[in-house]
Amino acid sequence: MGLLNLSCLGLGYVVLRNWIGAALCWAATVALLVLALPADVDGVPAGLLIGYGVFLLLAAADGARRGLRATLSLGASFRRLALPLAVVLLAVPAGGSLAYGAARDEAKEQALLERLSAADAQVKSADGLAFDKAEPILAKALDAYEDLGTNKAGSRAGKLVPARLDAYYESVSAPYKNKTYCEAIAPLKHLRGLGGTFDKDLLGARPAKTDEPLAHSLYECGTSALGVYTATPAAEESFNELFDTFPKSSHTARVEPAVRAAIKTRTAALDSGTTPCDTTNELRTLRRSLLAVSDAALDGATREAKEAVQRGDFACGTDQFKDKDYDNAAKTMTEYAKEYPDSPQAAHARSIAIAAEIADEEPAAGKSLPPATVPGGSRMIMVVSNDGPGEVELLYTGPMTGKVTLKTCATCTKYPGPILSQGKKIKACTGPSSKYPKATLLLPAGDYHFLQKRVSTGTSTAGDTKSSKAKIEPGYSYTNCLYVTSGF
Repeated sequence: MGLLNLSCLGLGYVVLRNWIGAALCWAATVALLVLALPADVDGVPAGLLIGYGVFLLLAAADGARRGLRATLSLGASFRRLALPLAVVLLAVPAGGSLAYGAARDEAKEQALLERLSAADAQVKSADGLAFDKAEPILAKALDAYEDLGTNKAGSRAGKLVPARLDAYYESVSAPYKNKTYCEAIAPLKHLRGLGGTFDKDLLGARPAKTDEPLAHSLYECGTSALGVYTATPAAEESFNELFDTFPKSSHTARVEPAVRAAIKTRTAALDSGTTPCDTTNELRTLRRSLLAVSDAALDGATREAKEAVQRGDFACGTDQFKDKDYDNAAKTMTEYAKEYPDSPQAAHARSIAIAAEIADEEPAAGKSLPPATVPGGSRMIMVVSNDGPGEVELLYTGPMTGKVTLKTCATCTKYPGPILSQGKKIKACTGPSSKYPKATLLLPAGDYHFLQKRVSTGTSTAGDTKSSKAKIEPGYSYTNCLYVTSGF
């Protein structure tokens, strides 16, 4: 009877017709099944199993005690089968235990597969995000992959991790396949660097396979940023990383020819293009990038870029003059002469700056660029005198362009304006010749435009200007008296 009670069904009590005992066994077994099924990862609490086991032992002992004392009207055949039947029925709890163990193992496998699916979903959710925002999400997925692939390697989920890592590398490197090379750099660096943080045996050769795509992306990103002021990252950033990380890569060897081609293309555009100033700005940005590249392989290209920028500055100033943007032309050419004082074009740049300043006041002076060289032949004398307060600068352009500065006339004052002079002709520079500061110009024959600029004094205003023009003919000498009139 004790063995029959160990079947978990209380059969010993049934034979003894102790229905209360049988009901207790049934209730305990049903309660255990309700709590244990369906099987989950955590299984049945140990305390419950111990309690149920103690209950079965007590039921078995009680059944054995009652069976020894009871007088049963059972046939001989049943008596002979009772013991074997009890032993056979012991397989019920044993089989149930094995089945429950198998169900629990399956629950564990399913839980691991769900964890793998959750990691897959995290990788998918990061698709399309900027990498700085995607990286924390991807890190969680990698933690799950690593744990499943190492600590749970024998599970069904663990065996799927290598394939998931292949899919991870393919997903994260998608920008490279889409040829968005600048966008691909950060993800590829991440994939390449996993060897230092992720299980190396699990990763295998995957990180090394990113070397070629990363080097290619750095090259493409760097060349596309050449001459682009707003490029992010700047060309020098990509090139420096390429030279430092992959010095022997075929893509590294492509940088120098690509840079020279970019310089050549823009240099040619200075002559044939319609926007030399924009082209010069691109060249200036390109030069800045090359100066920031640490590798000596680009030293020759850097010199070419410097020469191209110098050529571009002159072309830009010339174009501004032709477009009648005289103010900017004057600034550009003045800066050119300061920055490149040894250039053969420095003198011409100063002439264009002077002509532009005059043309800004007298547009007729900007009909054509001042000549690059001074014409030969005879020169005519022009004596310029300052009959006014304040130092004065006289700019002139024509066959010859230049400027001269005359000191202030200490005893000179302003002449009356049209109202106070009542129409009388102004007789300037009629005093003793020694009274007036003078300068002598030697001018080739031709039409000239003049602009006088007077500095501030107590009786004149800084920036006071007056334009005039004159025709210089061969065989004559000329005088030019500079004076100031009041507003009245």
